[in-house]
Amino acid sequence: RLLALLSFMHISLTADFSDSLARNTFLPLASGAYGDQQQECLDKHIPGAKMSLHVEIECDNVTSTDTCSGYTAVHEGEKFVALVFRGTNTDEQLDLEIYTTLSDEKVPFRDGGNVVPYFNDAFNKIWDDGGLGDDLRRLAILYPTYKLYITGHSLGGALAALGAVHVAKNSLFPSENILYYTFGEPRTGDKQFANLLDSLILQSHYRVVHNHDMIPHCPFLSMKYYHHATEVWYQNDMAVGDSYTVCVGQEDPKCSDSNKFNLNFDPDHPHYYGIEVPSYGRSGCTHNS
Repeated sequence: RLLALLSFMHISLTADFSDSLARNTFLPLASGAYGDQQQECLDKHIPGAKMSLHVEIECDNVTSTDTCSGYTAVHEGEKFVALVFRGTNTDEQLDLEIYTTLSDEKVPFRDGGNVVPYFNDAFNKIWDDGGLGDDLRRLAILYPTYKLYITGHSLGGALAALGAVHVAKNSLFPSENILYYTFGEPRTGDKQFANLLDSLILQSHYRVVHNHDMIPHCPFLSMKYYHHATEVWYQNDMAVGDSYTVCVGQEDPKCSDSNKFNLNFDPDHPHYYGIEVPSYGRSGCTHNS
């Protein structure tokens, strides 16, 4: 019976994942978090969507260019609210993320589990100090029946994981209305955190991984960090019609965990669905380089 249930879950989740939704809606949302031309990206890819609030705030004390960012948007025609987080902004920021992850202990997340300290601090600053949380609560009151799309690329994927847990745990939107797709998401927290996300968002939560992208393999399993379910792995260039594998488990060896040594940052991490995500977003989703 257990094997039959797991098989049914795998078929259901495979059928539920939408390459078109990931490619044509969630990736443009995630790309738009880079730079300050969010509305231009929305106008190009999701006509009718309107940005609500864009937050950019210093999130460490190394340099003023080390900022963390996110935005909210709403589409009244398609009846969804979007919560989007930006990825790493500078090489110095990436170096600090790596250093603090390797040198500092995990810290408790406000809603449960223990997570990477840099991710925790960045989320709290965007959510509380930047006011993104207040704006999402406002939108939840205005549009209580809408779907909530949560997404991000790279660091933005980790912040999206924290945001998803916080939103679901505090019932800002009903769990069944949350759709969660991230791209190149690193491991965000410990087993308790991964289990918490999986228990709170029971459907439509996917981590999309491009081929040999090394960032989803960080921080290491040996450091007791774990991915939440469900992984969607493309072993190709992610062109329209390319195949993908959906793995239900948190660290399923049939997906990217099977690729332990042949990993890279460039080209696979910045490139998803044929888009160089950071530069595309900074150009207002106009120039793909």
